[in-house]
Order: sequence, then structure tokens, then C-alpha cells
Amino acid sequence: MAQNNIKKMIFVLVGVCSLCLAGCIKRNDNSAQLYDTVNVVENLVINENSVPIFPKKAALTTDTVQHFALDLPKRCTVDWNNQSVVSVVPEEKIEIVRLGVGDKLPDLKVSDYEFKKLPVKEAMEKLLEDTDISVIEDQDIYEKISGSISTSSLTDAVELMAKLGRVYYSYDGEFGEIHLTSQGKWMIKMPKDETMIMAILDAMRGADIHNLLVNWQDKTLVFEGDYQTEREVAKIITDVASKKYVLAWDIDVYRVYPKTDNPVVWMNMLPAFGENNIRMSIPGVVGRALVVSPEINTKTLQEFISQQANMVLVSQGTFAIPNGWQSRFDIGQCGKEDRLETDLIIGATGTYGDYGGYKKIDAKIVLSTSNGELSSFKIPSNIGDNYVIVGIPTHSFVTTPETLISPFAELVVFMSPRLISIVDAESVKKATPLAGDELRDFLNE
Repeated sequence: MAQNNIKKMIFVLVGVCSLCLAGCIKRNDNSAQLYDTVNVVENLVINENSVPIFPKKAALTTDTVQHFALDLPKRCTVDWNNQSVVSVVPEEKIEIVRLGVGDKLPDLKVSDYEFKKLPVKEAMEKLLEDTDISVIEDQDIYEKISGSISTSSLTDAVELMAKLGRVYYSYDGEFGEIHLTSQGKWMIKMPKDETMIMAILDAMRGADIHNLLVNWQDKTLVFEGDYQTEREVAKIITDVASKKYVLAWDIDVYRVYPKTDNPVVWMNMLPAFGENNIRMSIPGVVGRALVVSPEINTKTLQEFISQQANMVLVSQGTFAIPNGWQSRFDIGQCGKEDRLETDLIIGATGTYGDYGGYKKIDAKIVLSTSNGELSSFKIPSNIGDNYVIVGIPTHSFVTTPETLISPFAELVVFMSPRLISIVDAESVKKATPLAGDELRDFLNE
């Protein structure tokens, strides 16, 4: 009897405990349903119903807008299947016109006028003291001028004083005011040939003249600057107009990854292409420039490299310079922004003409980054020859202490020079590339 009572008590206790445990579990389940799962990211609470919160940024132009340029499709595309080694373009007049000159000055005469060490404004006010014309400085001008005028028109006298003071003037006939400023604005009427336009643009940018507004439809360029800027541009235009040739280079830039733990063996080019197709070998501080025949082009070069390595096209494009000038090709301008080599610049100076009794392109090619010059090569070459620059380590562009890129990965630059001959407009009806007998006759002139 006692044993039965004990069993009943144990059974009751087990039941009570079971109910309590069930209640606890149920309460835990209910409490779990009261809260959503949350993620904490950088002190921001984010759940499925939240809206992303971003920090306020300054009003700056985005990178993709900054890199927008109408000339990039012309610069960053090379049609290797239709490349003209020599082409002819008709000579065209290049004209510079100053904008914002205002109205024409009154038709007045000036005689026996002398000024000595006077500010430009004061000298003009003294000249115009018997007229209703006032002089206003739109910018502070500190230049002092001296000179004398025996007999001249008012327009010539004002222009002389403005030139002496390195300032620009405009006349407002309605209010009778001459406005003086140290900054001017000009329009250049460009040639119709787009390569010629890019040669002028590159020459101007090489002279550190920026903020150029180009209208590719009517072939005009607008720029602003001071007296020194005007002189630099006038010098460029005069020099370009006097040249008989423009040089251009078409470029492919590759990153080459060896398939093994060994570097690419470039000496294999000799048996692969034949010794006659390797014209010159020019060492630089880093790397080496090979002058090669037309047999070695982008297609045959890729076929050769693919036997030993994989390669990726980093950038492609073209740039031009007036004969004897300098210009540059920015790798990042015509390549993806995330490339290691984006900072690389290929600069070139070159002339075409007599080279020890031979007609050659005498060029200097410089590879540089924002940290300075990597290497340079002085390259004399014949029309039709190409350049292959090899041995520039990809690690030259790595900025981190460690990298996954093979130590034998390297930069390879293929450059193909072109010559643009500028001839009398009457002797050519249409700009045409030279080929066959015409090309041979041109090179033998």
C-alpha cells in the first residue's frame, strides 16, 4: 500500500514537471516571436524593412562624368586591319580669332601723343580725355607702359597700348566704355582632318594649355588665357601650319602573364620571325625597345606570346604630334580604371626627315608615371617599321607590399608609327593613304 502511494506521488511530480517544462518552452517560443532578427553593420541597424542610409557627400563631379570626352572614341580605337602607314592631307589655313572684342571704336585720329611709365588705364584715359569714352578695368592691371604715337587711328593706338600692357580691351559703343582685362578668349578654326585636330590638341596640352572646348561638328576650338597663353598658342599654330608632316602612333598595351614560373624568352623572336624582321634592339634603364618589320604586327605578336604566356589588352589608342613637337598617350584614359597600369604615360617626341642620308622617323619614347620616369628609348626607324617595348615589370605599378601577380608578369607596348604628309591643297582633291607604287615613290623622293 505504501509502495502504491509512493508510485502515485512520483507520477504526480513527473506530470507537474512536464507541465512546467512545457510552459517554459511555450513562453520561450512566445518571447522569440516578439523580436525580429537584426544585423548591426557599422553601428547602423538594418532589417528587411529598413532603407539604406548613406553619409552625405560633397557636391563633386563623379569620376565617370569627369572622364567623359568626345575625342576618346577617336583616341581609344585602332583599326589595325585598315591602318595607313603614310597618308596625305591637303594644307588648310588655321586661323585664330579673338572673341568678345565688342563694337568698333569711333573713327578718330591720334597725333603727337606720348606716355611714359603710366598704368594702361591712365595712359588710355589721357589719350581719350577730349572724348566721351571712359576706361574701365574689369580686373586689376598693374603693368606700366611707355611709348609715343606720331600719327595713327584711335583703334591702332588703343591696340598698341593694350599690347604693350599685355591686356585685352573691348569697346561698348552704347555706353562709350573701353573695358580692360588681363584674360582673353579665342576661337581657332581648325583643319578638317581629325588627326590634324588631335595633333594640335595634343601640342596645346603638351604646352600645359587646358580647358579646351572643341566643337567636332564645325571643327573649331575655343580657349581662354592671358597674354602668355596667346603667345604659346600662336607659336603652336604657326609652327603646325609651317610643317610638312605630322607623326602619329597607334598603340596596343598588354599585360603578359607567363604560363610557367619562368619569364617570357624574347630571344625566341629571332627564330620565330627571322633575324631580318628584328631591325634594332635598344636597351633602356628598364626594359628594351625592339624595332621590327611590318611582319611583326599585333596579330603575329599575340600568336608568338601565346606560346609562352597569357596576355590581356590593358589599353589601346592613338596620338599625333606635329613634326618636331612632343605629345603623350595616357594609358588610363583609354583603359579600365582598375588596371594597375592606369598611371602610365607614354610620351613621344619625333621628327621625320634626313637622318645621316636616310629618311627616318627619329623618335624618343618615354614611359613614366606620377612617381617619375620608368624608362626611355631613342628610336630611329624607317616608315613601316613597328616598335615592341618589352621587359617593363608589372610590379613597377604595384603599390602594396604583397601581390598575387607573378613576379615575371610584364608590360608589353606595341607601337606603330604613321606619317601624315601635308601637301598643297590644289595638288590633292581628297586625303588618301599611300600604298604600293605611290608609297614607294613617296619614300624615294
